[in-house]
Formats: sequence, structure tokens, C-alpha cells
Amino acid sequence: MPDLSFSKNSSPRLLAFLSALVVALIVSIISLLFVPDVATSGIIFGVTFFSTFGMYYYTVERFIYRKIKLIYKFIYQTKATKREEFFHKNILPQKSIEEVNADVQEWAKEKREEVELLQLNEQFRKEFLMNLSHELRTPIFTVQGYVETLLGGAMDDAEVNKKFLSNASKSIDRLVRLVDDVDEISKLESGRTPLAFESFIIQELVKDIFEEFTLKAEEKNINLEFKKGTEGGLKVYADKGKIKQALVNLIENALKYGSENGTIILSFYQMDNKRVYIEVSDDGPGIAEEHLPRIFERFYRADRSRNRTIGGTGLGLAIVKHIIDAHGQTINVRSKLGVGSSFGFTLDSKNNL
Repeated sequence: MPDLSFSKNSSPRLLAFLSALVVALIVSIISLLFVPDVATSGIIFGVTFFSTFGMYYYTVERFIYRKIKLIYKFIYQTKATKREEFFHKNILPQKSIEEVNADVQEWAKEKREEVELLQLNEQFRKEFLMNLSHELRTPIFTVQGYVETLLGGAMDDAEVNKKFLSNASKSIDRLVRLVDDVDEISKLESGRTPLAFESFIIQELVKDIFEEFTLKAEEKNINLEFKKGTEGGLKVYADKGKIKQALVNLIENALKYGSENGTIILSFYQMDNKRVYIEVSDDGPGIAEEHLPRIFERFYRADRSRNRTIGGTGLGLAIVKHIIDAHGQTINVRSKLGVGSSFGFTLDSKNNL
């Protein structure tokens, strides 16, 4: 038997029924006091109940419909045409309070997630501006210091002014690289850099990159190698220029932070005829576990003091991740202190096309 008591979850039909029942009972009891005839009282009860039920139900429904319409106007930003409004009002069944409640809860959840995302983005924006300001300040202040020293009299010393101008030039070069990297990140994030997909053998691309890094590798006596058994040609379908940029950044990082007399190994694996997995591994000092979740963030540095002496813009890994994300692929990092680091990412295989 249904619960006929009033509650906050009562439907409009139940509210109208209970209200009409109470009114009809009161009117029929009063009628018995004036006309003590059960049949007449029954007729009065029936007429009063049905008329009151109809009036209450129509009034409540119309009131709720207007309120629901206001709610939907508030939570949905699209405006319905006259035809759509008529269709929803007269053809489609009107939503129950429970359905409206579910819609509002879903809307509230979406808005809550949107607010949380905006708050997170705002935090990232603040950190980005703070880090960018810090990264720009260092080379600018360095150049400023050299220029002021030269203007203060060091210009007359040929040996000193050449050294200072050389150092100032290096700081300017770093500033230019920083601006270029920030511009690259902005283009990747906004999608203003369309990808030019083509088929190519990934190992051949890496061989070209190895040749470009020959001198840098020799300076630290680091070997650049393919992992044994993965030298065979694997065709991938990607933007060759962007993938080269990603690999250059990863190999350059490995050379910067890798140990002298070490080895950088490139590995290539065919995955279920759909994707190819590429991994760049080094035997350097490694990265502490607590830094790994944030290693691809812009300007994030696991070891700030060491990064400052080595140089770099702090955007290399962020650019790599944006490039891989733009390809619809994933990138990951594995590392252990004293053992080394491995950065791996996937690409579509030519066999999957």
C-alpha cells in the first residue's frame, strides 16, 4: 500500500489527492450536520473530491512547470525555438520532479568539475607566470650586469670587454631559446601548429639525430646506441619534424644530465600491429620518485641547483609531452636514483593504417 503521508518527496499527483481527500472529508462532514443524509453527503464528497483534485493538480502542475522552465532556462544556455518549445511542452511527456532533480544534480556536478578545472588552471597560470618571470629575470639581470660594468669603465680593457660581451651573448642566446620554447608551447596548446603526418622508419630518424649529437656525446664520452635486437626498421605514421623535435629534447636531456662515460640507449618495440613504442634510456643519476608525477610540467625542475649550472629553459619535457599528446599518444617516465631514467612514448604503426 502506498505511503499517503506528506513528505518532501511527494509527487504533485499525491499532494493533490491528499489535499482533495481532506477537503472533501471536511465538506461532507459539515454537510451531514446540516443535511443528515448519507447519500447526499456521498455525492457532495465525490463532487468536492474530484473538483478539488482537478483544480489542485492542474494548479500544482502549472506552477511546477513554470518553475521547472525557469530552472532549465538557468542551467541550459541554448535557447529553444517556438517549435521546439511547443514540442517539449505539448508532445513530449513532462519530466517528473525526480527527473528534474537528476538533471539539476548532473548540471551541478558538471559545474563543480568546471570550477575545479578553472581553479586548477588558475593555479597552473600563476605558477607559470611566476616561473616564467624567474627564468626571464636571470638572463636579463646577467646581461644588465655585464653592460653596466662595461659602461662603468671595463670597456677600455680589451680582454675584459671581450669576455663580458661573450658572456652577455650567451645570456641573450638563452633568453632567445626561452622565448622560442614558450612560443612553441603556446602554439602546441592552442592547436595552431597542424601536424603533417607521413610514414617513415623511426630508426633512420634516430640515426640522423645521433649524428647531430656526435660532438656533444664525445665531450662527455657518452655512447649513443640502439638496443640490441631493435635495430630493424619500424615504420610509424606521425609528424616527422615534431617527433624529431621530441627525440632531440629527450636525447639532449639525457646528454645534459647523464654521467660521463655513460650510455644512452634507444629501444623500439612493435606493439600488437597498432603502435610502436620508443624508449630513450640513460644510466645517469636518475630522478627521485616524488618528482616523477610532475616531471612534464612547464619549468618544473627536480634539482634546481643542478639545472641552473647545466642551463636549459625548463620547457623541454613539457614540449615533448605536448607533441606526443597532439599525436593522440601517451608518454611515461621510469626512473630510480643511482640507476638512470627511461622516457618512453607510443606512435601509430604504419601497419595499423
